[in-house]
Amino acid sequence: MAESGTLPTGFGELEVLAVGTVLLVEALSGLSLNSLTILCFCKNPELRTPSHLLVLSLALSDSGISLNALMAATSSLLRGRKKGRGEGSLVPRVSHRRWPYGSEGCQVHGFQGFATVLASICSSAAIAWGRYHHYCTRSRLDWNTAVSLVFFVWLSSAFWATLPLLGWGHYDHEPLGTCCTLDYSRRDRNFTSFLFTMAFFNFLLPLFITVISYRLMEQKLGKTGRPPVNTVLPARTLLLGWGPYALLYLYAAVADVTSISPKLQMVPALIAKAVPTVNAINYALGSEMVHRGIWQCLSPQKRERDREQ
Repeated sequence: MAESGTLPTGFGELEVLAVGTVLLVEALSGLSLNSLTILCFCKNPELRTPSHLLVLSLALSDSGISLNALMAATSSLLRGRKKGRGEGSLVPRVSHRRWPYGSEGCQVHGFQGFATVLASICSSAAIAWGRYHHYCTRSRLDWNTAVSLVFFVWLSSAFWATLPLLGWGHYDHEPLGTCCTLDYSRRDRNFTSFLFTMAFFNFLLPLFITVISYRLMEQKLGKTGRPPVNTVLPARTLLLGWGPYALLYLYAAVADVTSISPKLQMVPALIAKAVPTVNAINYALGSEMVHRGIWQCLSPQKRERDREQ
């Protein structure tokens, strides 16, 4: 992984700035949309239902991903100065961009990012199962089940994100050197055992649940008309948003990851940081009830008319 004090090999100043700018746009977009979704859930009583609680869990986790991206963007865009050997030194003071919060800050940043990523993936699977249960069975999703699902999602995510802090896996700087994630440069038994176990329970299994739930919805509801929710985009978002990361980690487990250029290694991270925005558009803006709730939050006059009625 890249050292935190200088620009990493393979990146120039403008390239680091470009990555930081992309991260900043993704972070602000995802944070604003998901924060608006959370605000509407808190203010609109119509949205306080068991099924929408799962969407709220997703919005919270995606907000965490966006905050993590915002920290990475800030580190990429901040300019530091590399000190010379004294006041009168002839060694120039070189500008650089780096992770400014030390090794402990890197561990915290890695834990926070990893936990919210896992919570986002598992929340998407929980929403898929909840929608199947809601639309394809005779019993509606109740509060006890919804709360239990949300509790399990966050507890499981925190558990898996804690393991690298305890020695199974490891957090370190990404190739850019301005953010921290699960270290995939160590091709040892510790990394591979953690990777394959974690990927099965936190990527393959949620992806399987998501695909099967929406496929069953299509089969049952497609006979009577169009399904009331998008049954294609959620699974595609999981696969295309987190699949490149999974492939990079898989390649790192079986081959020398240094054969991939540092710039190419950063592509999965940039793709993944766009997932919160896509999720907000799909689950919040794509839902008629949530969309109406957002409009009510943004329109004080409409809220007053609704109260009078």
